[in-house]
Amino acid sequence: MGTIIALIIIAAWGSHLVYILGYVTPDFASPWLYFHILFQGYLYTGLFITAHDAMHGVVAPGKKMINKTIGSVASLLFAGMSYKRLKVNHFKHHKHPGTAQDPDFYIPSQNFFLWWGSFLLRYTTISQLIIMAVAYNLMNLYVSELNLWLFWIIPAFLGTFQLFYFGTYLPHRKPHDHDMEPHKARTQKKNHLLAMLSCYFFGYHFEHHHAPHKPWWKLYSVKEELFGK
Repeated sequence: MGTIIALIIIAAWGSHLVYILGYVTPDFASPWLYFHILFQGYLYTGLFITAHDAMHGVVAPGKKMINKTIGSVASLLFAGMSYKRLKVNHFKHHKHPGTAQDPDFYIPSQNFFLWWGSFLLRYTTISQLIIMAVAYNLMNLYVSELNLWLFWIIPAFLGTFQLFYFGTYLPHRKPHDHDMEPHKARTQKKNHLLAMLSCYFFGYHFEHHHAPHKPWWKLYSVKEELFGK
């Protein structure tokens, strides 16, 4: 099931992107323009969540090569990112959440924008910039710059914003209290529909740290096991 869900997300991201890049003429007076941008941003978030689950081996439990392949593809499509680098940093995050050793935690300040900026810079590499530049120029041969910005670049940034806000900032920001131990993570209030729409249940972040072997689509059940239905 994990592999099927992962492939559905990747296929939805790709097919919707092809459609909006090639067949949608931007009309700023139309609500459909903003729907397409927001929906594509949501699918970008799904790409990263898919790569994240592959890191934990839950896209295809017990099948290392399938997890690595799907995770690598999802990371590359998300923003030309290195799956190997992401995995190394993510497991450091799980080992040292909310501390100076956590690569996702910003110690000097809890300011949202400073933290988000450091988060983006930490995961940006020269190879990634080259991959994205080549992809942009190749697509620009067939797609207008306006469509590329509206439907490829902006949704990607919306995806990073959604992931950072619900998966890092809200769960791990200070102050840390006793209820957040031992993961230094808090959880989103229980509303499964809102949790799914906000970030694929990733707002149930204490639950993820408690049960990293559970795929994103089962985190709601961990929520109910820990805190009741």
